[in-house]
Amino acid sequence: MQQNFSSSRALGGGASVALAEPMVRVSGLRKEYKTARGVLQLFDGLDLEVAEGELVAIVGQSGSGKSTLLHMLGALDTPSAGTIYCASTEVTKLTLPDSARFRNEQVGYVWQFHYLLPEFTARENVAMPLLARGTAQRDAMREAEHWLSEVGLADRATHRPGELSGGEQQRVALARALVTRPRLLLADEPTGDLDGTTAELIFGLIERIHEAHGLTSVLVTHNMELAGRCSRVLGLEGGRLVEAPRDHRL
Repeated sequence: MQQNFSSSRALGGGASVALAEPMVRVSGLRKEYKTARGVLQLFDGLDLEVAEGELVAIVGQSGSGKSTLLHMLGALDTPSAGTIYCASTEVTKLTLPDSARFRNEQVGYVWQFHYLLPEFTARENVAMPLLARGTAQRDAMREAEHWLSEVGLADRATHRPGELSGGEQQRVALARALVTRPRLLLADEPTGDLDGTTAELIFGLIERIHEAHGLTSVLVTHNMELAGRCSRVLGLEGGRLVEAPRDHRL
């Protein structure tokens, strides 16, 4: 379901100018889980807007719901109430097949763990989202090679995940997230399992590719040094998002 949020603002003399539609718009989000001890509420009335081209970091204590929020933005989970629009699509009203199509066409997702398939090469792993879409194998492999080159792994295309270092595995996962050329990149602790030097390399790649390809990106992280390099830092506290100081420590 599509809805256009483009609006206009009056200028002096009665003229108006169109305002850019946010890439992500979340309104009145609530998420509840039923447990043996009662209802666990993560969010209630959470709002969020992310402009096209922004690189936004979300920080917060463990268990505050950062990953759950990212899952809902990417149509991997559904809220108890509220609306989510991504790339003009009302994500909260998508059917299961439409959710899968939306993720394949509009969203790239990078996890803390790479989730590469061990029996396939780096090139084959990167090509998987395109093959699932029905892209011809030759075209999918060519595009996979392009994105492996983008992340500096052109010479590792035929290696399987077990033959790659942790940083190389995460770079393959980043290439896989980008092979469909999404508009929105979601990254859930993408440097969480890496040492400091490798984490810096991965984050630098995300920054470069975000800028070079005009992405809108939302990043969950505990690393405040890296978060401070984003366009904005938002803290998830008490089920609400608040602007977080760049030197905030969690």
